[in-house]
Amino acid sequence: MTAASSLDQRQFTLDWGTTYHVTVLDLGLACCGVEVMAALTGREDSAEDLAGLGVRPVTGGDAGQAHVLVVSGTVTDVMLPAVRAAYDDMPEPKYVLSVGACSNTGGPYWDSYSVTKGIDQVLPVHVAVPGCPPRPEALLSGLAALHRLVSS
Repeated sequence: MTAASSLDQRQFTLDWGTTYHVTVLDLGLACCGVEVMAALTGREDSAEDLAGLGVRPVTGGDAGQAHVLVVSGTVTDVMLPAVRAAYDDMPEPKYVLSVGACSNTGGPYWDSYSVTKGIDQVLPVHVAVPGCPPRPEALLSGLAALHRLVSS
């Protein structure tokens, strides 16, 4: 990523923050969850940085506060009802951001009998972030893509 595109992304996200706030609930189910947590709460001052950009992570796992559900990692068939329950508990409007190859398609475990072959088979996914695992910057790019989708 060049310095110019990084600046454009920050400016774009900053514009989102001045328009409205988005509350994010992360369902970190595997290694991609660590990358999402790094993006949302990586540094001591990152919570203030994200709040200034209009992104507020949900603490305590209360899906009733979130408008964006970030599904990151391998979704097993056993875990699927809990993921669906979190989505159902969210207020409208609600959006889904799928992060990582396992969440998007089942990843390297796609042929396992117990792995969901992509969360998009169960929930309406608005943005899918590729990678195994994707970098924290990819999550921010995914949030920016979601903003473009919602605002168009």
